[in-house]
Amino acid sequence: MQKHSLQALARELSAKAAADKAGRAAETVLGGHEKVLRQTVIAMVKDAELTEHANPGEASVYVLRGRVALVSGGQSWEGRDGDLLIVPDAPHGLRALQDSVVLLTVAKLS
Repeated sequence: MQKHSLQALARELSAKAAADKAGRAAETVLGGHEKVLRQTVIAMVKDAELTEHANPGEASVYVLRGRVALVSGGQSWEGRDGDLLIVPDAPHGLRALQDSVVLLTVAKLS
């Protein structure tokens, strides 16, 4: 068994994101590209973005702290502390409306 403190990791990644030119930092805590399930903690400073990209499978974004906007096809969904956003099966992007940390969960389709 493994145990991760997502709050401690959120603090660590927030500091890295603040120092990063792109304003973001991430670490995979479960799985990876070779696995079906992957969970990644992503910290983003205000106005940082994950530009539009294809959906590799079923995915959700859990907002650990902050406020983000999930954008797809001209629609936008806002998430705040404790919100779970279901990523649409379409190209999408994520923007930090304030300094934020999210848990991205992806289950790749085979």
